[in-house]
Amino acid sequence: MSLENAEIRISQTWQRPDKKWLAAFADFPVANIGDAMERLNMCDAGIVPLCEGMHFVGFALPVLVTPGDNAAVIKALDVIQPGDVVMINGQGHTDRALVGEQLTQRFQHAGAAAQVIDGAVRDRKVIAATGLPTYSRAITPAGPFKNGPGVIGEPVALGGVVCAAGDIVVGDDDGIIIIPLWRAEAVLLAVKEVARREAEMTAEVTRQYQ
Repeated sequence: MSLENAEIRISQTWQRPDKKWLAAFADFPVANIGDAMERLNMCDAGIVPLCEGMHFVGFALPVLVTPGDNAAVIKALDVIQPGDVVMINGQGHTDRALVGEQLTQRFQHAGAAAQVIDGAVRDRKVIAATGLPTYSRAITPAGPFKNGPGVIGEPVALGGVVCAAGDIVVGDDDGIIIIPLWRAEAVLLAVKEVARREAEMTAEVTRQYQ
């Protein structure tokens, strides 16, 4: 369907962060990063991975849509770059899927690191087979409308957390955390300390029960 009449606002081009941050946070679980961030900035527990074994680190590409309409999600294909995480604020609407197999495959070929939908998806089996980390609030067979309006690249609230373009997004089996880019250096130092303490406690338990 043509999107010519859909009113989609796209933010002026934003600067993608240095990819060093992707490697910097790759080895840390979301729970540890959450502990390093005052146990804040994690999307609510309603947004869950489509299947087990998911893990990713990427940069946020925020998309805001009206409930049940994915015109802006489709338009995001024009601006996505490798390493981006498609972060869709679907207003928590779960009666119509915003992403299915077609968009998932296109995002994957464009180099997306993951897709996170505060709303619903469909075609669960095909999406899982692609291997693209996918998180959503629900699954439904009902397809979306494509009328707009929508916004790409401006801050959105997703799972109760504000997400701006270029923020660092980390996901695993436990869920999603969003690290504002301006906090990245401090959070990295803090999570290294958290991981060190965790390793010490694990070693202590091992010694006690050997």
